[in-house]
Amino acid sequence: MTDIRQTSQDADEAQQPQHDADGDARPTDATAQSDDGGAEGTSELDPLEEEGEVAADYLEELLDTADLDGDIDIEIRDGRTYLSVVAEGEDDSLSALVGEDGEVLEALQELVRLSVLAATDRRSRLVLDIGGYRRRRASALQEMALAAVREAEETGGRVHLEPLSAYERKIVHDVVAEHGLVSESEGEGAARHIVVSAEQS
Repeated sequence: MTDIRQTSQDADEAQQPQHDADGDARPTDATAQSDDGGAEGTSELDPLEEEGEVAADYLEELLDTADLDGDIDIEIRDGRTYLSVVAEGEDDSLSALVGEDGEVLEALQELVRLSVLAATDRRSRLVLDIGGYRRRRASALQEMALAAVREAEETGGRVHLEPLSAYERKIVHDVVAEHGLVSESEGEGAARHIVVSAEQS
């Protein structure tokens, strides 16, 4: 049985400027509607709430098809929709939806975003987490960023990190900026990674 819960938000939160995963500003499309009014029963919702509902419906169907149980939480913060699928009890069957190094999770996130695009005619920047993987990964990325900051400060050189997704790069950029150093994304596609420099920001 899949349970869907939504976290409340301030009505004006969705009107704030959005940023892409590397921090570049993007305009908020709060008024766009699909030709058919979006997903059934959601046309009166705020765009971010609407994409959360559409995405949750898609995930619920997927879990039912795969015969997996999980609770779906919807949260909207900082102009972005976050969906979390949490296993019931001690069940770890959802780990199959994460895969090695989160590869399956990344693919599912793209499918969920496509489902939102198909239903609303708007591109989505929603973030999908399953079984707390992204929370644990975020903690590891923060430690990685701190180690790179220390190395850059000690050596005065540039520290190249492993390739990361856009969402993961954003986490590292934020940590490096908090410590007053400079970080830049280099490379293309799957090889895109962060370089931390001892140069002060």
